[in-house]
Amino acid sequence: MNAFSRWDPFKEAEELQGRLSKLLGLAPARTGNGGQESMTVAQWAPSVDIVEDEKEWLVKADLPEVRKEDVKVTVEDGVLTVAGERRFEKEEKDKKYHRIERSYGNFLRSFALPDAADAGKVTAEFKDGVLRVHLPKTEKAKPQAVEVKVG
Repeated sequence: MNAFSRWDPFKEAEELQGRLSKLLGLAPARTGNGGQESMTVAQWAPSVDIVEDEKEWLVKADLPEVRKEDVKVTVEDGVLTVAGERRFEKEEKDKKYHRIERSYGNFLRSFALPDAADAGKVTAEFKDGVLRVHLPKTEKAKPQAVEVKVG
């Protein structure tokens, strides 16, 4: 017996978007359960650079127009998490928006800490719309010069 099923092009589009988001490491826009979100999902993700030198790793996140009070940095179980919110400015009656391209809402980025990072000494600073998180290296992780004698 053949059964007919109703084709839902939006469901397929959501599934494709979910697979692409997962592949690119982005937060999913929705879950596949009829458009209902099963958990809080980040609406955007700030761009991040991670730089390493002999003393530390430095994580720099672009957070323009985000207030310091709206950013939370945590380190737990070997994972660095940066979360917060960029709020949309109030729409004023005498202003007429022609285009809104910037992302607003909640954001969340998580990074596994390297084994050589000293999680107890992580510091963060926020200036000019850039969050800088310093992950110092443990003493044993710092490179050391060893003299090799040839006999």
